[in-house]
Amino acid sequence: MEHITLLLAIVVVTALVFDFTNGFHDTANAMATTISTGALKPKTAVAMSAVLNLVGAFLSVEVAKTISGGIVDEKGLRTEVIFAALVGAILWNLLTWLVGLPSSSSHALFGGLIGAAVMSAGWSSIDGGTVVTKILLPAIAAPLVAGLAALLATRLTYRLNRKMTDEAQLKSTAKGYRAGQIASAGLVSLAHGTNDAQKTMGIITLALVTGGVLAPGSNPPVWVIASAGIAIALGTYLGGWRIIRTMGSGLTDLRPPQGFAAQTSAATVILASSHLGFSLSTTQSCSGAVMGAGLGRKGGVVRWSTATRMFVAWGLTLPAAGLVGAGAEFLTKQGSWGVAVVAVLLVAGSGAIWLLSRRKPVDHTNVNATEGEPAGVVTTAIAAVSPPPAGVSVPDLKTTIHAPTAETPADRPATV
Repeated sequence: MEHITLLLAIVVVTALVFDFTNGFHDTANAMATTISTGALKPKTAVAMSAVLNLVGAFLSVEVAKTISGGIVDEKGLRTEVIFAALVGAILWNLLTWLVGLPSSSSHALFGGLIGAAVMSAGWSSIDGGTVVTKILLPAIAAPLVAGLAALLATRLTYRLNRKMTDEAQLKSTAKGYRAGQIASAGLVSLAHGTNDAQKTMGIITLALVTGGVLAPGSNPPVWVIASAGIAIALGTYLGGWRIIRTMGSGLTDLRPPQGFAAQTSAATVILASSHLGFSLSTTQSCSGAVMGAGLGRKGGVVRWSTATRMFVAWGLTLPAAGLVGAGAEFLTKQGSWGVAVVAVLLVAGSGAIWLLSRRKPVDHTNVNATEGEPAGVVTTAIAAVSPPPAGVSVPDLKTTIHAPTAETPADRPATV
C-alpha cells in the first residue's frame, strides 16, 4: 500500500463511496418484503441485513475477478478511467434513489466503466463477449427465472394450505411463514454481500492494477475485501427507505407466504450466479421475484405503472451511467484540473440530490405509509376475474368483491 499515489487513493475512496451508496440503494432487495409484512421492525431488519452483507463479502471473489479482469482490457488503462466510471455510477444510484426506483447499482457501475473506457481507449478496450455472457444475458434471465420460481412457489404454498381449517394450526402456520421470511431475508442479505460487495472489490483491484500496485490477474487483497464489506454494511444499515417503500408495497401487496417465496427464489438465483461468476443485478432478481409472488396469489395484482417505470430505469441504467462516465473521462483526460472539476461536480451533484430528498423525507417511521396509486386497466381486470379473500379490498377500486370462503389468519395481511 506504500506505493499508492494521491490519485489512486482518491479512486479507492470514491469506490468505497459507491459501495456505500450500493448498500443503502439495495437494502430493499433483502428487507422490503420483511418490513412491509411486519415480520421484522424496520431498524431491526436493516441492522440484520448490514451484518450479513459484511459476512457475505468474505465468501467469494469470483465476481470481483470478472470485473477486475474480464470486462475491460487492463493493459494501458489509466487510473482516471476508474474514477470517471465511479462518478457515473454514484450519480445514477443517487438519482434513482431520490425517485424511489429500484434500478441496478451493478449496471450503473458497468455502464460507467464501459463509457469511461471507450472514451479513453476506444471500443477495442471492451471485451464484448464477457459483457454479453456475464452481464446482458444474466440481466434478462435473472428476473424472469426468479419471478417464475416465486410465482410457482407462491401457488404451491397456498395450495398446500387451502384445506387447513383449524384456527390454532393456521396461526402456527402464519408464524412459521414469518420466521421463514426472516430466514430467507437473511439469505438474500448474505447473497447481496457475496455478489455486490465483490463488484467494488473488483473495481478497486482494477484501479490497483492500473496504478501498478498489483499485477494483472491478481485476486483482491484482504484489506480490499474488508473495506468493501464494511462500506456496503454501513450503507445497508442506513436503509434506502424510498426504495424499500417501492419494493415492499409499491409493486404489489405481499403477505408472509408470498414474501417467503419471493426472497427464497431471489436468494437462490443470486447465490447460484455468484458461484458461477455471473455479475447479475440483485435488484432485478429481487424485483422479478416480488412481481412473481404478487401474481402467484389468487387475487394478487402487480401495479404495472410502477413496474413500467422500473423497467424503463433498468433499460436506461447502462447507457445513462455510460454517458456520465464518458463525460467525466473526457474531463479527466485534460489533466489534473479536469480531475478536480469532476470531483467538484460529483460532490455538488450528490449534495443537490440530498437536498431535494429532504423535501419529502422517507425513513423507518413512514416507510409503510404508501401513497395511493390509481388502479390500471390490467390490475382492474385481473382483480375482477380473481377475487381477493373475503373482506380484503383491492386498493383504489370502487367496490370490494367478496369471496365465498372465510379469510384465514395465514392469508390475512400483516400489520406493522
